[in-house]
Amino acid sequence: MSTSYEAAGVDIAAGERAVELMKSRVARARRPEVVDDASGFAGLFDASALLRYRRPLLATSTDGVGTKVDLARRLGIYDTVGHDLVGMVIDDLAVCGAEPLFMTDYIACGKVVPERIADIVGGIADACALAGCALVGGETAEHPGLLAPDEFDLAGAGTGVVEADGLLGPGRVRAGDAVLAMASSGIHSNGYSLVRHILATTDLTLESRPAELGRPLGEELLTPTRIYSQDCLALARAGGVHAFAHITGGGLESNLARSLPGSLDAVLDRASWTVPPLFEVLRAYGDVARADMDTTFNMGVGMAAIVAADAADAALRLLEERGVPAWRLGEIVPGTGTARFS
Repeated sequence: MSTSYEAAGVDIAAGERAVELMKSRVARARRPEVVDDASGFAGLFDASALLRYRRPLLATSTDGVGTKVDLARRLGIYDTVGHDLVGMVIDDLAVCGAEPLFMTDYIACGKVVPERIADIVGGIADACALAGCALVGGETAEHPGLLAPDEFDLAGAGTGVVEADGLLGPGRVRAGDAVLAMASSGIHSNGYSLVRHILATTDLTLESRPAELGRPLGEELLTPTRIYSQDCLALARAGGVHAFAHITGGGLESNLARSLPGSLDAVLDRASWTVPPLFEVLRAYGDVARADMDTTFNMGVGMAAIVAADAADAALRLLEERGVPAWRLGEIVPGTGTARFS
């Protein structure tokens, strides 16, 4: 009996249809340095753009969005997780002061549904445009038998550039520096395994409407990750920034500690902000200890900046002008390289 690739579960025509559907949105995520490759096998970027740098350092990052994709699947909403992917990858580049140049994506699915793939990639492209980087290529792979028809996962990689003498990080941090917080838009893309556990073990559902939220829990949980790259670059250009910390897995204390030298601590004021109600809803329903909340979620802080004390007020004004809620979170003091709440 004869067989075929389609009989094995791979639909090449559906993949080609997905590519056609996403083309117009991907076209918006370009930079002048992008060079078209007619074959489509590679993404091309004109590296002569780097000649304007005295000593350019390339920065690269790769990530995914974790089990948040399961909630997207259950709710049938696919464009937001593409946005999340860009936030997770490109904002990591921003930590060292790098300007994002380009990104690629990879989607694995049990069955190619062209409209679903186009929504995912369209979300990636839209977010790349916000982040100021180009989406130069990607891959969609159909894995029948390994993934169920409605299951998928996605990952991406990004590349940026920073002038060597403009590299930000622990070596620039000084005692007396101010720690500034930039508000998150929600949970972003970390901690969803705990969220899913709470949903599986309590009467909380994606359709629940806790009074504190004012809308269904599922909508709140799929709020796209705030993208900070252009805001961080604006702060760096303004001067006085010594380091950033992207608050992802591990929470505020763990991620801030990565941006500190071994001789300094970040002392944080828990009373400096009100934790968004979503986190309290999850804590209360799941009976989650505060320590576990702190090490799992961003608790309302998506990015932190460590700036010279005399630059803090100007930095906060700049962030306000850019529409980013921000506040003074703490200060840098002599210590052993840890971040802690006072």
